[in-house]
Amino acid sequence: MKKSAFAKSRTTDPTASQEIDAQLAALGGWRSETLSRIRALIHEADPEVVEEVKWRKPTNPAGMPCWSHGGLICTGETYKDKIKLTFPKGAQLEDKAGLFNSSLEGNARRAIDLFEGDTLNARSFKALIKAAVALNTKAKPAAKPKPKPKATASRSKAKKSPKKG
Repeated sequence: MKKSAFAKSRTTDPTASQEIDAQLAALGGWRSETLSRIRALIHEADPEVVEEVKWRKPTNPAGMPCWSHGGLICTGETYKDKIKLTFPKGAQLEDKAGLFNSSLEGNARRAIDLFEGDTLNARSFKALIKAAVALNTKAKPAAKPKPKPKATASRSKAKKSPKKG
């Protein structure tokens, strides 16, 4: 088996990269070519991306290629007639180029469905990947410090000394 260029990445599990390589080789055709190109664009957009294979099930024992950095960026699902790239936090991403064309009704995820012959704008796609990484790695706002209790003005009453006299 040919060693994957992505297996050399220090942030990607070599086993996952090899599994994705094997999935792409078995897939063949336009879906393999398209998903391979998407994979390369993801790595160009974020050299620190982590490749994983998740969600193995009886209907898909090979699992699904996933890319993450500080959280899941997107998944690469393959179907007979399309490739679906699902961004779990896609609704929070600005999509100026209008790449999202699926799962638009929800309030969390968005997806890009690619069919044979479709082209994907590389610059816009990489911008979307970078935005997803930025969203995942954005510093969580620090908890506001609890306000200090207001000091009560406790005036001590001076004891009057008894008058002598």
